[in-house]
Parts: sequence; C-alpha cells; structure tokens
Amino acid sequence: MGLTHIDEGGKARMVDVTEKAVTERVAVAKGSVIMKRETLDLILANEVKKGDVLGVARVAGIMAGKKTAELIPLCHPINVSSISVDFETNKELPGIDITATAKIASQTGVEMEALTAVSVAALTIYDMCKAADKAMTLTNIRLVKKTGGKSGTFTRE
Repeated sequence: MGLTHIDEGGKARMVDVTEKAVTERVAVAKGSVIMKRETLDLILANEVKKGDVLGVARVAGIMAGKKTAELIPLCHPINVSSISVDFETNKELPGIDITATAKIASQTGVEMEALTAVSVAALTIYDMCKAADKAMTLTNIRLVKKTGGKSGTFTRE
C-alpha cells in the first residue's frame, strides 16, 4: 500500500474522499505527562498558580481536536460529533495519563482529531505547570483504537 497523501509525481495532496461511504467512526488516542511527584500533588490539590490544570487542559484538548484541519496541512476539515478528553492520575510515573475519544459519521476518520486532542491537552498541562517543573516529559502519544471506514477496526496490542 502506497502513501495516500502523495500523488504519482511525488507531490503532497489531500486524499479525495468523495466516493467513500459515510460510516460511524471512532478513534481513541492516549498519551502521558511525566512529572515530579510534587508537581502532581500541586495539580491534584488544585494549587497550581495558573488555575485548574486538568479543567483547562480538557477544554484545550477538545478545542484543538475541533481545529485539527487548521493545524495538520492535509487533514480534512470535518464536523466532529463528539470529543472527550479524560485524565487519570498515574502515581507510578508519576504523572497524568490522557485519553481522548473522537466520534463522527463521515467519509473520513477521526484519528488525527483524537491524537491532536491528546497532544494539546499534554502541552497545556506542561504550560500550566512549567514554573514548578520544567523537566516534565510528554510521552507515548499513540492511537489505541479506531473503528469504522473501509479499513475496519484497529486495536493497538
């Protein structure tokens, strides 16, 4: 299978989805922010000077998911029907695990929207906490599941 965003001449192009069937599509992406335990404690106690870190990061992730086509050059502009961004404390890292789920009924998938939501949520956590911990690491951002469309279901093992 060749690269779908490259034409016969090797030039970048947006894939033509005109003939594709409209199907329900769901994508789930995950990622993590590793930080000092003290930074995690500040977030959980809502004592970060910039405010409610996870609340702001959730809204930033949702907004970013909706604007994915403005950020990724060959991504189709789509009307996402749902994006959720959830956080789980991971004391082992220590840090925050992020999960974004994006849904649509369309001719193209929502993987990029889910991945963008996770990425921007992680960047927002970093931005809001960088005064306390410049060594935070954004890591392991990946697609974990996608359903719908011609290629069917993908689940990361």
